[in-house]
Amino acid sequence: WLRRTTHYLFIVVVAVNSTLLTINAGDYIFYTDWMWTSFVVFSVSQSTMLAVGAIYYMLFTGVPGTATYYATIMTIYTWVAKGAWFALGYPYDSIVVPVWIPSATLLDLTYWATRRNKHAAIIIGGTLVGLSFPLFNMVNLLLVRDPLEVAFKYPRPTLPAYTTPIEPQVGKFYNSPVALGSGAGAVLTVPIAALGAKLNTWTYRWMAA
Repeated sequence: WLRRTTHYLFIVVVAVNSTLLTINAGDYIFYTDWMWTSFVVFSVSQSTMLAVGAIYYMLFTGVPGTATYYATIMTIYTWVAKGAWFALGYPYDSIVVPVWIPSATLLDLTYWATRRNKHAAIIIGGTLVGLSFPLFNMVNLLLVRDPLEVAFKYPRPTLPAYTTPIEPQVGKFYNSPVALGSGAGAVLTVPIAALGAKLNTWTYRWMAA
């Protein structure tokens, strides 16, 4: 019972923190406008956050498919938070829910295809998560309304200063936010995935003590 309790507690804590990070890094200043530097930072933060929780959950159960389940939990939580912010008077398109599920599915498929090889899941799966996340989310951004248009059309005098619409600095720092986000994500997500796997080992040792 102690192992199951720790397991479910971890899932809840990480999923809630995932939602909070999404909100803090997901308004239209930091993510949904076209500031490319912001897109890169968001891509790295979200792909590493997904990897550490998803691989922990997947290795804990040993069942391919649980990473996708974990990403689904994060998505549902964030949609609930998005609705809460909308109820507070924010434009509905102020927060775009990230696309975690396809990247988590790639992690699951890697674990399944390599016959539950933990190291392959860390190296190959972690790389695929970091590479794919910026691509899926840029496609997602192309399908939503321009957040600057939304902000000017529905002004909210109560919006805090950091959500005040500004002109996006497209191309000021980088030429390809998807390529840079994928490259940085592919490098950084692997050690973070290894950390998630190590957390799983530490949890077992702590419960066995």
